[in-house]
Amino acid sequence: MPNIHESDDGRGTLTVTFGHEELILRRRYEIISIGNDLLIALWFVVGSVLFFWESTATIGTWFFLLGSIQLTARPVIRLFRRVHLRRVGGVGAETSRDF
Repeated sequence: MPNIHESDDGRGTLTVTFGHEELILRRRYEIISIGNDLLIALWFVVGSVLFFWESTATIGTWFFLLGSIQLTARPVIRLFRRVHLRRVGGVGAETSRDF
């Protein structure tokens, strides 16, 4: 049975002790979320630059579409993180630290 407690660091950090499971989950989802956000920004910046020339406007549109589709990954990442936290006995209503 895991030992679950909130730390006193003022951030409401949830610690689950059966190995480093919660810590690994938090870092994993934060890294995935940051990587996703960076890729979204990249697709939109490249798409914007490609709109400067008529000959590359079509590929620019595809970059915008890719960025728009990838925006759906943000709530999916948050959903997976919440499911995993619930599975290990974490809080399900954590919103200030959602990624």
